[in-house]
Amino acid sequence: MRAAAGLLALLIVATPARAAELVLYETHACAWCIKWHRDVGARYADTKAGHLLPLRRVDMFKPLPADLAAIPQIAATPTFVVVDCGREVGRVVGYSTEAVFWDELADVVNGWRRCG
Repeated sequence: MRAAAGLLALLIVATPARAAELVLYETHACAWCIKWHRDVGARYADTKAGHLLPLRRVDMFKPLPADLAAIPQIAATPTFVVVDCGREVGRVVGYSTEAVFWDELADVVNGWRRCG
């Protein structure tokens, strides 16, 4: 199964970083955001990915935090942006299933060249 292989690659290739995080751009009315929280988000912090990339939630209906101003425009929710040392290193746009999310996040992490 590609999801399991992708997650395994995520766990093997990546090492924890102080400055890295997974920024979730969402809205309170986003049905796919709610589905992600139900399927993945409730336990994300307890996963290896959650330890590698702590989750930071950003409400698209509120002013964006100044430290994320350099992130290119977000056009859809949910959008998951891997940020390392203040810059975007990859993103996952949308959410359909847990397996697809883990595969796409693993692809981002596997292509990530750490800043520090």
